Amino acid sequence: MSEPRETLSKNFLPAEGSPPVDWIVSDGLTDYAFALKRMEDWAAAIADGATEKVWLLEHPPLYTAGTSAKPQDLLTKNLPVFEAGRGGQYTYHGPGQRVAYVLLDLSRRRRDVRAFVGALESWLIAALAQFNVQGETREDRVGVWTRRPDKPAGPNGEPAEDKIAAIGVRLRRWVSFHGVSLNVEPDLGAFAGIVPCGIGARHLGVTSLVDLGLPVTLTDVDIALRQAFQPIFGATRAASAIF
Repeated sequence: MSEPRETLSKNFLPAEGSPPVDWIVSDGLTDYAFALKRMEDWAAAIADGATEKVWLLEHPPLYTAGTSAKPQDLLTKNLPVFEAGRGGQYTYHGPGQRVAYVLLDLSRRRRDVRAFVGALESWLIAALAQFNVQGETREDRVGVWTRRPDKPAGPNGEPAEDKIAAIGVRLRRWVSFHGVSLNVEPDLGAFAGIVPCGIGARHLGVTSLVDLGLPVTLTDVDIALRQAFQPIFGATRAASAIF
């Protein structure tokens, strides 16, 4: 039996002597096609030795389809849909959601994709803990979930849970791109246009920090994400993206 992801993700630190990861925050809304091209260019440069990067941004309202997306899980066509090329199925991006694209060289760390996903989950859980939100993982579901005892249970008494953060990554030459998204205050109604990540059970929904009653801003989340990132992935340095 394989180990749970969380036991594989105590840290994902780079080799000794590696430079800090560039920490980039973009203001406003970033076009998705532009972001995808930028990530691909950066990933190629990182594979050739450039500095690793984490890029925080927001997208305009849109859906993305991962490599496992099923056409029947797209329930509406009222928003643009992009083929993302990442793992996973359909998800929504939009204002109020912090997207963090993670461009790390696993050759400088560990060539273990499952452990890498576990490390990303651990990072999100540690960031959520700073807002007293208990994030949890499930072996049969990627992403971070929180229990909702205030919502109806499932048909067999399963406790209600909502997804608060999603993960979808791709690797090329052992460099990761795409990454994670954390719901701060997005339009949760937009998730009704898809079967999020292929999970349609009625007791499994989607939530956000503001939906949980927390008056949290994107800036608050950015600080928490950076603080939680460093013990797992190593030092960061503020950087600006030159476009």
